[in-house]
Amino acid sequence: MTTPPITLADIRDAAGRLEGVAHRTPVLRSRTLDARAGAELFLKCENFQRAGAFKFRGAYNAASRLTPGQLARGIAAYSSGNHAQAVALAARELGSTAVIVMPEDAPPAKRAATAGYGAEIVTYDRYTEDRVAIGEALAAERGLALIPPYEHPHVMAGQGTCALELLDEAGELDALVVPVGGGGLIAGSATAAKGLRPDTRIIGVEPEAGDDTKRSLEAGRRVAVDVPRTIADGQALATPGELTFSVNRRLVDAVVLVSDDEIRDAMRFAFERLKIVLEPSGATPLAAVLTGRAGPLPPRTGLILSGGNVDAERFADLRGR
Repeated sequence: MTTPPITLADIRDAAGRLEGVAHRTPVLRSRTLDARAGAELFLKCENFQRAGAFKFRGAYNAASRLTPGQLARGIAAYSSGNHAQAVALAARELGSTAVIVMPEDAPPAKRAATAGYGAEIVTYDRYTEDRVAIGEALAAERGLALIPPYEHPHVMAGQGTCALELLDEAGELDALVVPVGGGGLIAGSATAAKGLRPDTRIIGVEPEAGDDTKRSLEAGRRVAVDVPRTIADGQALATPGELTFSVNRRLVDAVVLVSDDEIRDAMRFAFERLKIVLEPSGATPLAAVLTGRAGPLPPRTGLILSGGNVDAERFADLRGR
């Protein structure tokens, strides 16, 4: 039997490293939302995490394990935005430097925040160039330690601390609804949840235009799609990671899809009824619940709202002002 890339013990170890560094983000409740869903919902709000998204957990867990020599030379990463900010902040916290490969069309607020944490930004065209190849070449050329956004055991374990905290605060959950991009968050979350209660149902959510994980799970192998054009830029990926898919094909029970319009409606609901700001990717689990696409939910269900990195102008544009 193949050894899994991460275990519950790895996630608990990551939680120890993150204690006092990452925020323990709040878990919100809403009677209105419970009534609509027909279940008790527990919302883990990673929009309140440092750097505005769950990504800081994995980035810091991985970066904190680098040697002094590696930290002195610097860290490289590639990202559409949230991992970029997370690595830049983690590098700054650890006294290192960061060089980040970002798509030319990354949201301006995410690029500005990444630069604000002190990182050097190298841009590429996400539709015609390979960010992995660019990042690996850059790291090799400059002697940098490369921390990928999801295809790394320490990154995946760090992301799993999000679900570990949720379960610690909310108690046992019957199901967990999680956004899916490269698959690191849901791989870590599923490992934590099923490590504590094996019958917890794990439901992933993807944008309709980027259904690579859903297709891959149905095919039993990694499937590539065209680079998605979706407002959920954090989930605009063509294929799941190899390591993440090795976890998710065992532990994820279902993946459902939501449209860009449904994501916009969920962002509005979060703003008006929950009084929180979510970026498109962070709103996909809420969209799946509001539309019923997540299916009939069991009595106690957790949602991971993965981030809130959207500036006022883009938020208004997405909502049609």
